[in-house]
Amino acid sequence: MITRVLVGVDFSEASRQALDRAAGWAGQCGVPLIAMHVLQPPAPMLPEAQLALPDPTWLHGMEGHAREQLEAWLTPYSGAVALVKWGGPSEELVAEATPDTLLVVAQVGHSTLERLLFGSTAARVVRMAPCDVLVVRTERKA
Repeated sequence: MITRVLVGVDFSEASRQALDRAAGWAGQCGVPLIAMHVLQPPAPMLPEAQLALPDPTWLHGMEGHAREQLEAWLTPYSGAVALVKWGGPSEELVAEATPDTLLVVAQVGHSTLERLLFGSTAARVVRMAPCDVLVVRTERKA
């Protein structure tokens, strides 16, 4: 039985469609809607063998901005919860999911080369998730 719907949001048009579909499922099932945005930490730079880490104030500002943007996206969905985390998108979505979660992700129509070079968050989520996954298919706009 589904006790909550978790949707990954990367602020693309595809993720807006996934959010709308997730909200529909949450409403039909009478369960909470949780929208998650995952910020990927900047890779540390190694200039002249010295580790340079980003300014914590800048990182906190990025997180606050992402939370505000996500909450704005959730305005039409009463009671929806915004969740912002740091890490890899597929790993964080899977870590947040439980067996009774419906996990919703968007799959943009990438070419075979793009999938080979960049991978697919949706494909990784489907492989690793402990729960049912709804993949919302969208076509990439030229």
